[in-house]
Amino acid sequence: MGRPARGFSLLELAVVSVVLSVLLAVFLERLTFYQEAAERARFEATLRIYKTAVQIRLAELMLERREGEARTLEVENPTRWLAEQPADYGGAYPDRPAPGTWYFDGKTEELVYVVNSGRGLVTRGVNGMKQLRFRVKIIYQPVLISGRNIRSIGGVSLLPSAAYRWS
Repeated sequence: MGRPARGFSLLELAVVSVVLSVLLAVFLERLTFYQEAAERARFEATLRIYKTAVQIRLAELMLERREGEARTLEVENPTRWLAEQPADYGGAYPDRPAPGTWYFDGKTEELVYVVNSGRGLVTRGVNGMKQLRFRVKIIYQPVLISGRNIRSIGGVSLLPSAAYRWS
């Protein structure tokens, strides 16, 4: 009787390597999926903060009977109206924007989010980077006063400059 063989055979080592490689590939794919989901959630939360700030600013102007100044909301940086800037706000739009950062583009008067990964994002890119751009838009509605239709402020919104879909 001989001694029993010790250790792994080459075939067993190859099988273990293949199994570990498949598990690692699945793990890395899920990791990127969850990283993008976290970025999207952070983007949507910050966008809601900006939308709320714009609506509150318009309400302040209306309460102070300064509706005539409402048009300035369409050209000002909405970050000015926040009590605290978002942690991922980068200021004025630079020549080389950093991914995962919000900026205000003074030339186009748009709030810009430069997407970090965006594998599930369908939109136009600028300089090879996916960007989501938003503009403040005053909404007017006709009001009937003394038999005449008068244009009155009905609200404000932060609208995307271009269509996008992030799935």
